Amino acid sequence: MMKYNTVNATRMVMVAAVVLLMQGCGFLKSKFSKGGKGGEVGVTNGEITATGRKGWKQPTPYGMVLIPSGSFIMGQADEDVAATQINMNRQVTISSFYMDDAEISNHEYRQYINALLADSVSTLGEEEIMSKFYPDTTVWKNDFTYHNGDPMLEHYYAHPAFDTYPVVGVSWIAANHFCKWRTNMLDDYRTKEGGYKSFGFRLPSEAEWEWAARGGKNGAKYPWGNPYVANGKGCYLANFKPQRGNFDADGYPYTAPATAYSPNDYGLYNMAGNVAEWCRDAYAENTNAIVWDMNPDNQNADEPRKVVRGGSWKDIAYYLETGTRYYEYEDQKRSYIGFRCIMDNLEGRTASARGSRLGGSSKSKSSKKSASKKV
Repeated sequence: MMKYNTVNATRMVMVAAVVLLMQGCGFLKSKFSKGGKGGEVGVTNGEITATGRKGWKQPTPYGMVLIPSGSFIMGQADEDVAATQINMNRQVTISSFYMDDAEISNHEYRQYINALLADSVSTLGEEEIMSKFYPDTTVWKNDFTYHNGDPMLEHYYAHPAFDTYPVVGVSWIAANHFCKWRTNMLDDYRTKEGGYKSFGFRLPSEAEWEWAARGGKNGAKYPWGNPYVANGKGCYLANFKPQRGNFDADGYPYTAPATAYSPNDYGLYNMAGNVAEWCRDAYAENTNAIVWDMNPDNQNADEPRKVVRGGSWKDIAYYLETGTRYYEYEDQKRSYIGFRCIMDNLEGRTASARGSRLGGSSKSKSSKKSASKKV
């Protein structure tokens, strides 16, 4: 038995020596490393020698935050008997993605409208662009009975005073079209530069939205944690409808700038209040029963009701909770619903931050990076 073990040990030493010798001579490196001719060509001397293609990297899109992957208990974080009937708690896992650090602003959306009017009138027609994709400014009058919305109707989208405020009066259909336009614009640029196309911008699923809103705080009632809507000094932490209708108590009677208030721990502004946000999912009361627990996503073109999350400037605190879910019809335009985009991250990196595209402050280390480094 001892002789047998000695022979095996000797063989193992010899194999290890051969491997080290081959590695030192470059045989293993030429086959498995990214360097060398084989790695560039893909096939050498009749053998497959391909490794990873060069030139690919996924930079953080300008104005976005990298949200890490993770698992959390999705659903209502506080006791609410009525809500639990359509929002039972369950554990889900979410893959990493990038998300706009703030809601899409009026001036950002204006770039999209200007591009459509400049390039797409011949295909879409000006009437369709103005009726389907242009923000409906009449929502400031139509959404509220006996309300003096004329100043907001006239100035909110048109005046530079509101450039960095979130765009409203945009349907779910228009928000999706904006994501496609934004994707095409980036991909056209990358193609001209000889690069690879992006993974594309899109609306977040409601599971992705809730995971991002919690900012890494599992079980958090609000994006900033629990359990109050004001800090120790009595200052409100979001733009909503405090008390019995004192809209001005939080600092803004209507909407606030998209980077107002403090961001959550992922660097995201206004994940509660200001404007509610469109999600990609079709709304269903039994969502938990029909979606998977890995990246749940309920896409149903036959269901006109689409999920809305986050609450708005005209909502009570209940709608600001990270677990509260409700809906609006996909073709409806409201003075209290906006959106933000996300992009899938397939490299699996952990969270890192960014510089705000709208000039908001952040505690993150990368907020000092210059915009010229963003792609």
